[in-house]
Amino acid sequence: ASHAPAGPRLRAAGPGREGECKWGPTSEAAGSAWGSCPSSPGPSSPDLGSQRGEGACRLSSPLKEGPRAALPEQPLCVWPHVCGLFVATFCGSGPMEDGAAQSSAALSCDSSQGEIQLSCYEVVPLQPALSPVTQCLLESPLRGAALVPRRALAVLGCEVLRVLQLSGSAIVPVSFHVPRKAVEFHEDLFPDTAGCVPASDPHTWWAGSNQQVRKVSLNPACRPHPSFTSHLVPPADALPAEAQPAETPADDTDPSEGFSSAPSLLTSPSTPSSLGPSLSCTSGFGTSPSQRSLHSLLGPSSKFRHAQGAVLHRDSHITNLKGLNLTTPGESDGFCANRLRVAVPLLSSGGQVAVLELRRPGRLPDTALPTLQNGAAVTDLAWDPFDPHLLAVAGEDARIRLWRVPPEGLEEVLTVPEAVLTGHTEKIYSVRFHPLAADVLASSSYDLTVRIWDLRVRAERLRLEGHRDQIFGLAWSPDGQQLATVCKDGRLRVYAPRMGPTPLQEGPGPEGARGARVVWVCGGHCLLVSGFDSRSERQLLLYSAEALAGGPLAVLGLDVAPSTLLPNYDPDTGLVLLTGKGDTRVFLYELLPEAPFFLECNSFTSPEPHKGFVLLPKTECDVAEVEFARGLRLRQTSLEPVAFRLPRVRKEFFQDDVFPDTAVSWEPTLSAQAWLGGADGQPQRLSLQPPGMTPVSQAPREAPARRTLSSAVYLEEKSDQQKKEELLNAMVAKLGNREDPLPQDSFEGVDEDEWAKYLAQIIVMGVQVVGRAFARALQQEFAASRAAADARGRAGHQSAAASNLSGLSLQEAQQILNVSRLSPEEIQKNYEHLFKVNDKAVGGSFYLQSKVVRAKERLEEELRIQAQENREKDPKT
Repeated sequence: ASHAPAGPRLRAAGPGREGECKWGPTSEAAGSAWGSCPSSPGPSSPDLGSQRGEGACRLSSPLKEGPRAALPEQPLCVWPHVCGLFVATFCGSGPMEDGAAQSSAALSCDSSQGEIQLSCYEVVPLQPALSPVTQCLLESPLRGAALVPRRALAVLGCEVLRVLQLSGSAIVPVSFHVPRKAVEFHEDLFPDTAGCVPASDPHTWWAGSNQQVRKVSLNPACRPHPSFTSHLVPPADALPAEAQPAETPADDTDPSEGFSSAPSLLTSPSTPSSLGPSLSCTSGFGTSPSQRSLHSLLGPSSKFRHAQGAVLHRDSHITNLKGLNLTTPGESDGFCANRLRVAVPLLSSGGQVAVLELRRPGRLPDTALPTLQNGAAVTDLAWDPFDPHLLAVAGEDARIRLWRVPPEGLEEVLTVPEAVLTGHTEKIYSVRFHPLAADVLASSSYDLTVRIWDLRVRAERLRLEGHRDQIFGLAWSPDGQQLATVCKDGRLRVYAPRMGPTPLQEGPGPEGARGARVVWVCGGHCLLVSGFDSRSERQLLLYSAEALAGGPLAVLGLDVAPSTLLPNYDPDTGLVLLTGKGDTRVFLYELLPEAPFFLECNSFTSPEPHKGFVLLPKTECDVAEVEFARGLRLRQTSLEPVAFRLPRVRKEFFQDDVFPDTAVSWEPTLSAQAWLGGADGQPQRLSLQPPGMTPVSQAPREAPARRTLSSAVYLEEKSDQQKKEELLNAMVAKLGNREDPLPQDSFEGVDEDEWAKYLAQIIVMGVQVVGRAFARALQQEFAASRAAADARGRAGHQSAAASNLSGLSLQEAQQILNVSRLSPEEIQKNYEHLFKVNDKAVGGSFYLQSKVVRAKERLEEELRIQAQENREKDPKT
């Protein structure tokens, strides 16, 4: 039975009419036609199919209104179909106006269980009522089918119908698209459709109401803003009145409009799952209609999506690095660097740290390097951003040692640090310098505390508490006012150290307990956490810094790997570079504080794994080559710089859209005393524009040169002589573009154009001669091959067929068994020997034995073919 789309009518299949019935296209008042699709003809319905048991699809129209509407004796049409359970799915497209008249149409997808073909028909109440549109061959037999609502269709891709096919092991979507050139909304394909808000309640319908369901537009521009409710995200404030679409009334909101279909329903590592509301999306694109259409179809993309990472020349490498410590804790980056030097922990006893000068690349000596004798195993280390000669090293003995490296570099072993900070009672996890205030250092420890140190007085000033398990990582906010930590207890916390020792706010962190990192992004408005989920998959979580309790705004799954992703964030470009210890790939993503949050860029991949990766200051980038980031890649025995560049056409101009003014991170804006007293500051900004380069935003626009001739040139009829002259002139022009002088330039009495014309004629004639000779040789070779094939006769064809079946040629089989002539005795003797020596019991392999067997079979087949050929030549024998 099937209920009419409008009105109180119900259509049911009568006795003997076993099958399905569906109401077809709708008009404004009631269903205008219904279809019956029997699975088998009954005794009282001989007209449904022939005596052979064929099924049929009938389309009929009611004659009058009433409790039992009369039906005509003859249907509008009967469509034969294969016997079986018939699936008929009508997709009403609504009324379509044509002048003063109105008509209605629908699409129907029909198939049977067990079939591999899905048929699509157009259903209209006029003749012909049922018109075939297309047929789709399915990959597996059909077990069932269901129609996806039209509100879920990709209307910008002209998807007019989507059917979900139930197969033996999967549910497969089958889409029907109408080819259109323009990527835009087509009103002729997508009229208004019924929403999912009920028109009346049950009592009203029983009382006789026939109120219609409100129709909604499928145009994305006319649909209300998506609404999403989750227990993880607090409800967002309503949009202001001016932000609502003007053409959509406030009372016409359909709850289904928040789930519009995307071009693809499948998620990938580059498609984050958004858990929060989004108001807008800005990624720096133009606003031309073609670009808007493309972005609406493919989604936004990053201008850094074509970034290219490459290891710089070997002359800039530091090689022959020995004794590298590969057992640093997961909370440590493994090494640290500034614009002058690199500090690398070594495996030697006593917690030694090697300091390498970046200004002196090359091969390190084979002798022992001068090091810093820390006295305890190194857990983490960091350079002071405002003093390039001061290195803070944390050890397993719960102490932090401050080492001062001479300006000319480390030339001898240092055993006495400049200062030692004591106060922690357990092993220290990590150390982080304040981004704006001088002489302020934060450290986290196994004693579950974070302590803030004043390096001027070598004393602890602040202590942060509230952690219930191991602290995986900590990070200062860009303005230095807050400190974020991620903990093994699955919580993300934000502190205001000068306001109190307890967290200012906290929220859920990564589910996995294998490790995590946190970094402030998007100008300090968001927090990015890299960690693991419950299945040990590495993932990125983006939080709003003002609403941690609501959970992450977006979660992006990457891959499954044992090492924690180490994030390196570039605040100028909004890019984050992520990699782990032992990885061979560096992921690049542009981060946005709004949907889609993550924009994937080209990643950097190397054939060998690295032990660590850090970013250098922005001033180390080659701006003239559009190098927006430079990092250092620590390998087993070397240190390699990696440059990340953006391909641009007009490199002679300064790319000011890629290089905004950068923060002067090497000069403090506050002293430790001022910051501890409650003062705040902002870093100064520095332009990266080299002297003499003009910004690309101020560069003159170049008019595009026409590369092709007008169509009128090709429409003119030209004689052979004119074509020959044009060819010669073109070749002369190309020859004239050469800068190297030709020998004939020094001759006298001959014009340059004449020489070029003669040379072109010689080239053309040479090409023609070589072409004719090649064609003649090809014909002779083809004739010789054909003659040889005819000479071999049927035996040759049989031999070739045997080679194709066995996968071995005759020559290969003879080489495997080491036989020079086809002798049955020699073949059997060599076969037994080779099969025995390649037995798996004596150290051989089954693969070689199979090769020997196949070679023997191929040679025996060749002997059989030769014997048959001999019998045909001498029938008496």
